[in-house]
Amino acid sequence: MTLAIDGGTPIRQRPFPEYRTIGDEEKRAVMAVLDSGVLSQFVGVWGPDFLGGPRVRALEAAWSEYFGTAHAVTMNSATSGLYAAVGAAGVGPGDEVIVSPYTMSASAAAALVYGAIPVFADIEPATFCLDPASVRARITPRTKAIIAVDLFGHPAAWDELRRIVRDTGILLIEDAAQAPGARDRGRWAGTLGDIGVFSLNYHKTIHCGEGGVVVTDDDRLAERLQLIRNHGEAVVKAKGETDLVNLIGFNYRMTEIEAAIALEQLKKLEELVVPRVRAADYLTAKLAGAPGLTPPAVRPDVRHGYYVYALRFDAAGAGMTRGRFADALRAEGIPVNVGYVEPLYRQPMYRAGIGFGREGFPFRQPGRPTVTYPDGLCPVAERMHERELLYFTFCHAGIERADLDDVVAGITKVLEHARQAVTA
Repeated sequence: MTLAIDGGTPIRQRPFPEYRTIGDEEKRAVMAVLDSGVLSQFVGVWGPDFLGGPRVRALEAAWSEYFGTAHAVTMNSATSGLYAAVGAAGVGPGDEVIVSPYTMSASAAAALVYGAIPVFADIEPATFCLDPASVRARITPRTKAIIAVDLFGHPAAWDELRRIVRDTGILLIEDAAQAPGARDRGRWAGTLGDIGVFSLNYHKTIHCGEGGVVVTDDDRLAERLQLIRNHGEAVVKAKGETDLVNLIGFNYRMTEIEAAIALEQLKKLEELVVPRVRAADYLTAKLAGAPGLTPPAVRPDVRHGYYVYALRFDAAGAGMTRGRFADALRAEGIPVNVGYVEPLYRQPMYRAGIGFGREGFPFRQPGRPTVTYPDGLCPVAERMHERELLYFTFCHAGIERADLDDVVAGITKVLEHARQAVTA
């Protein structure tokens, strides 16, 4: 059978179903907000409205109840949530924050916002999350926090990370942007560290366009998150706050419309996660033994959230390069992505050592060596990006079994053709 890339007939000639989660419930919720005339009720003054309007507070209450946390603090994005989490942790100039190089850039840039240095630890090849052994090796007396990402929907190795920081004072911040609905030994992703950050960005499992929620069981951290969210410097006097560290506030406030949509989306979380797991499990079963492909690993007692379905590719086993495989699969009508993100320390900011101002802060600070980020810093992350990682984005509630069968047929066709070419 001739590959489509070589002029043959593609396996699939129609697009895959789009992921749509907005329904009549969200429309009614938005109209109720519009009818109320209150699109936001935040004010940057200490008083009843400092914490926002009724929909914002209702979403926070529902989120806390759903995930079993003492506090939920809404934000206008998960990026804002990460920045506020680092600020609430008391991170400052001269401190270090251990981060992943293989994630969205904000997960590392959050340290820079407070003048701290991102220290990149390598990832596990099986889950693509932070490798605890690499984290342990990167800890210094300057380490103030660790930001671990539940990448692609699989929780990081939180038990081991907690053991590493026990009795150290190092704060664990969980970036659960891609993992709402995932679990580790019965505990929700997002509740596995000291602070957890969820995303409600438009392509996440549940969303309200833009938005985020930060959770914690620590009363003091929650209070500081609220202050950083809403012009904290303007209210500390009236509030009677005396610990002013990192309380220069921002406008990270969520609107009433976003909160109303997010509240309806939260009600759907389970019914949106279960189809992802079902579709991923089906693909994994069908691809078992496929030469050159390693389906996603799932640790025991973990429910993967499958933000994406990520595989590892072995060129020798497949009989072709990753680039050839991906191009051939796309020609068969099966969209596939390679490499995810380039390791973050290869971004110009890290290479040039230029953050804030022209003097290289915080990479260059008086009294400490200039920070550099050479190639080879995180070899597993580099290998995943350059040679091994493949991922699909269609394991979602809109996918049908026939769609998944087309994926399997496309992969089988491409790999079989490669095998025949080798043996011919």
